[in-house]
Amino acid sequence: MKVIKWFLAIVLTLVVGVTVYLTMFFDLNNVKPQIVDAVKKQTGRDLQITQDLSWSVFPSLGIKLGGISLSNPDGFTPASMLDVNEAVASVALMPLFSQQIEVDLLTLDGLTLHLVTQKDGRTSFDGLAAKTTADKPKATASSDTKAKLLQTLDIGGIELTNTNINLIDMASNTTQTFSLKSFTLGQFSLGQFADFAYEFSATLPDMQLTSSGQGKVKVDQALKNVTINDFAMVHKAQGDSLPGKAVTAELTTQMTLALDANTIALQLTKISAMDLAATGDVKVNYGTSIPKIAMNLDVGDIDVDALLPQQEDKADKPGAKNDTAPSQEPDLSALKSIDLTLNLTAKSIKVSNMLTQNWQMKLAINKGVLTLSSLTANLYEGKLALSAKLDARKAVPTYQFDKKLTGVQILPLLTDAAEVDLISGTASFDVNGSGSSLIPENMKKNLEAVGKFEVADGALYGVNIPQMIRSAQQKLKGDLSADKKEALKTDFTSLTGSFTLKDAVVNNPDLTMASPLIRLKGNGTANIATEALDYTLTTSVVGSLSGQGDAVDESLKGVDIPLTIKGTFQDPKFGIDTKALLEGQFKDEADKAKEKLKEGLFKKLGI
Repeated sequence: MKVIKWFLAIVLTLVVGVTVYLTMFFDLNNVKPQIVDAVKKQTGRDLQITQDLSWSVFPSLGIKLGGISLSNPDGFTPASMLDVNEAVASVALMPLFSQQIEVDLLTLDGLTLHLVTQKDGRTSFDGLAAKTTADKPKATASSDTKAKLLQTLDIGGIELTNTNINLIDMASNTTQTFSLKSFTLGQFSLGQFADFAYEFSATLPDMQLTSSGQGKVKVDQALKNVTINDFAMVHKAQGDSLPGKAVTAELTTQMTLALDANTIALQLTKISAMDLAATGDVKVNYGTSIPKIAMNLDVGDIDVDALLPQQEDKADKPGAKNDTAPSQEPDLSALKSIDLTLNLTAKSIKVSNMLTQNWQMKLAINKGVLTLSSLTANLYEGKLALSAKLDARKAVPTYQFDKKLTGVQILPLLTDAAEVDLISGTASFDVNGSGSSLIPENMKKNLEAVGKFEVADGALYGVNIPQMIRSAQQKLKGDLSADKKEALKTDFTSLTGSFTLKDAVVNNPDLTMASPLIRLKGNGTANIATEALDYTLTTSVVGSLSGQGDAVDESLKGVDIPLTIKGTFQDPKFGIDTKALLEGQFKDEADKAKEKLKEGLFKKLGI
C-alpha cells in the first residue's frame, strides 16, 4: 500500500513539476520566431502567427493556435495561401505513459485555402517541398509497426468548421469554391464504430452544389481495415444546364477499405436521383498505376431524354442555323486512364424517344478501348442484340459493331426514333459495320456496313400500288375522270433485301415484295446524308386489282409495270414510270392509247 502511495506521489510531483516548468519557464511564444524562420528557409514563404500560443498540461496535454497565415508565392493574388482562425488539440497525459493515446478533442475552425494556378502553369504548391530533404529516402512505418506503437487510440471528438477551399484559375478567369461547413466525429476508439456527419457546399462556374451526410466508421486494431456503415448522403445541385434546373440525389452505402490490400468495396443499397433508382456494388483496386474498377448495377426505369438538359428548338425560327453539331472530335483521352468493367441490368431505358426493356449489358474500358461485349434488350415486341468496340487511342477514334433485331414491330420503332411512318410489319434486321470519327457528318461518310432485312405481314404507307395501277390503266384507256380516294397503303406478306453502306449511300440491289395482288422487285439507293431516295422497281400483277363494286379487269395480269420511289425519308414520292410502261408491254398500242388520251382530254375540257 505504501508503494502505491509513493508511486502516486512521484507521478503527481512529476506532473506538477512539468506544469510549473512549462507555464513559468518555457513560453511557447518564444519559439514563434524560430518557426517563422524555419518555414521561410524551407519554402520561401511567409508564415504569420498573430495570436499567442497557449497550452494546458493536466489532465490533458494540449495546445491552442490561432491567427495562422501562410503566403502564396510572390506575385500571386490573393497573397495568402492558407489561413486558420483557431486550432485546438489536447491529449490525456497519463495514458501516454502506457503507450495509449486518448485525445480529448480536436477542433479546427476557419481554415481557408486559396489555391491559384497562374497562366504560365505555376501553382500555389510550387516550392513547398523541403529543400534539405528532397533527395533523402522517405522512411515509412508499416501498419504492423504503427499498431504496436499504438495499443489504443481514443478520441473524444473531432470538429472541423467553416473550412473553405478556393480553386482559382487565372488562365480561364474562373473560381471554384468548396466549403465544408462542418465535420464532426463522435467518441472514437480502435475497433469500435463512431458516429460522423458533414455538411458541404460548392460553387462551380455552371452550378451550385450542396451535400450532407452521416454514418458510422470503424478502424480495426491493426490499422488495416476501415469500415463505414449506413453512410447516407443527400446531394443537391442547381444550374441552368440541369434538367429542371435542379437535381436531388440520395445515396446510401456500406464501405470497406482494406489498406493492406489497397482495395475499396462499396455496397450501394440505395441510389436515387429524379426518377432514377438503382442498387449495386463497386470494387476498386487502387494499388495499380491505373485503378481497377468493377461495377454491378441494377436500375429500374431510366428516361435518358428527361435527364438531358432541354435544348431550345431553333429549327423553326427564321434565319436560324443548326450549329449544334460538333465540328471536332470529342476528347476521349480520359478513357486511357480508366480500367473499368460494368455489368448493368435495367427494367427499361428510354433514349431518343425509343423505349427498350429488360436490359442486360456487359461493358469494359481498358487502355483507351471501350468494348461492349454484350447488350441484349426487348425492343418493340422483339429483341435487340448488340456488340461493339470503340478504340479511342488515336486522335480520330474508330469503331466496329454487330447488331441484330428480331421480331420487332418496325412502325412504332421508326415513328419514335425518326418520326417516319413509311412501313409497318414484323421486322428482322442484321447489320455489321465499322467506321472512324465521332463527328456526325464524318460518321455518315466513313461508315461502312453490310446487312440484310426481312419484314413480314406489313404495309407500305404513303402509297397504294394497286390503286395507282388501276388509275394508270384507266387513263391509258382514255378515262381521265377523278381518281377514287383510297387509303394510301399497300399491304404485303413479305419484304426482303440486302444492302451495303459506303460513302453515306445505302445500296439495296435486291428488294423483293410479295402480296396477294402483286409481286415487286427492284433496286435503289438511300442517301443517309441527304435522306434522298432513288428506287426503280418492277411490279407484276398476280391477282385482281378491282376495287369493291368495280368490274374485274384481268388485262394487266403478267404485265411488268415500272414504279419509282423518289423524294426523302420524311416525304417519299411514289409513281408509275408511264414512259417505260408505254415503251414496254404497251408499245404496240402506244399510238392508239395516246389518241384516246387526247380525245378524253379534249372532251374533259369541253373542246
